Amino acid sequence: MPPSVLPTPSHLSHVLAQSRAQLRCRAGLSQSLELAIWANQDDEVHYRQQGHHTLSVYLAGGQGSQLKGDALARGEAGRFCIFPAEHESRWLVREPVQFLHLYVSDIAWADRVVRLLDAEPRSITLAPQIYSQDPIYAQWAQTLWQLDWSCAQDMWQADSLSQQVLDRLVLQSAAPWQRQRLLKPLGGLSSTARRKVLDYVEAHLTDSKALSLPALAQVVALSEYHFARMFHQSMGCTVHDWVMQRRLQRVCLRLRNLAQTGRTPKLTLLAAEAGFANASHLLRSFRKHYGLTPTQLARCWRDA
Repeated sequence: MPPSVLPTPSHLSHVLAQSRAQLRCRAGLSQSLELAIWANQDDEVHYRQQGHHTLSVYLAGGQGSQLKGDALARGEAGRFCIFPAEHESRWLVREPVQFLHLYVSDIAWADRVVRLLDAEPRSITLAPQIYSQDPIYAQWAQTLWQLDWSCAQDMWQADSLSQQVLDRLVLQSAAPWQRQRLLKPLGGLSSTARRKVLDYVEAHLTDSKALSLPALAQVVALSEYHFARMFHQSMGCTVHDWVMQRRLQRVCLRLRNLAQTGRTPKLTLLAAEAGFANASHLLRSFRKHYGLTPTQLARCWRDA
């Protein structure tokens, strides 16, 4: 399967890129998710605080893979591992193995936790799992393995299925942080203030002045300094990063709708609908985040 031409977020680092593992295919999805299929053997891999969550599902092989320090556990097709952003572990890979990775950025996790659980993202984290079993994850991985990652129509299906998997991760695999951590004052936005700010952002994406730091701070009656600090503590990203992500996602949704109707996107109109200053601003931001232009993405979807 050749690499997909769909957008690939550039901010995710991969431990396997520094190992002997071979990247078979890779694709970016909506909502700041990324997929990759890897093959490996005769290697030692060290996961160390990647900064993003990883769901790993064995596609084939795995009996020769071993978590160092656990001589009994072995992988096999269908089993999965979860590596939280802060996870560290060492692995020995002796026999051929292929596996699918779903990479979840901090901002993707924060967005889903807020929307599904109405909870503060920093209060919910993934619990690490090694060689666990879940028929839903196994079926998802096998389905994606059979898809043509160079076909936009197939990648729409991969995107939809992967969004459902992320929902499952949040709803079933997420666990509260250790009790002692929660008992400490965290200093972020209250749940009421957080909802108020995020709803306000969604309602004013096209108004840059309304989304300035002073204006957002005024929504919850805080100083600019305290609001910026508390927002970052609560959401794990800056206000600017959150607003940019929401604007880019609005553009992607609009592009997909246009592709389905066969219409050609006009960058000036897209920029205005999503709150970018102009078409050039949209073009720069989109290319920086996804590695291609809105027109290229629309053409890919339209020709599927």
